[in-house]
Amino acid sequence: MVERQTETCSRRILLAGLTAGLAAPAIAAGAGTALAADESEAVARQLETLRVAIVEGDAKALDALTHPQLSYGHSSGRKIETKPQFIASLAGKTNYKSLVFSEQWIQVVGDNALVRHVWDGADILPNGETGRSYIAVLQVWLKDGGNWRLLGRQSCPLKPA
Repeated sequence: MVERQTETCSRRILLAGLTAGLAAPAIAAGAGTALAADESEAVARQLETLRVAIVEGDAKALDALTHPQLSYGHSSGRKIETKPQFIASLAGKTNYKSLVFSEQWIQVVGDNALVRHVWDGADILPNGETGRSYIAVLQVWLKDGGNWRLLGRQSCPLKPA
């Protein structure tokens, strides 16, 4: 009888272990999905902070938001700026009457995030007139020291919708 109880108890323990083992990946996947959603929201906040910093020409914010190895490609495909060049091109200047980032798509992959959006800007031209920049943008963000920083950006022209 003791042998049968021990066998039954062992089977229950084994069954409980198997159940827990099968459930753990599902639980972890759920936690991973929640974590990815939280990280996507964090990247979206950084993207909005970047948009505001660009409009305001805020060099300090631009410095904090960008990775030291930044590669910032423009829509011509022929102009690529380093971090210092990117910041210098915007610092202390008002370059836009308005700037909207729409159609945002964010995918977090580990410590990286891919961000796609449409950039619609009312540009202030050197002669004081207003132009328009309407481009599709792909950005790569890297989680660096606990902060999301822009590592790479490339854009291409779009025809206005």
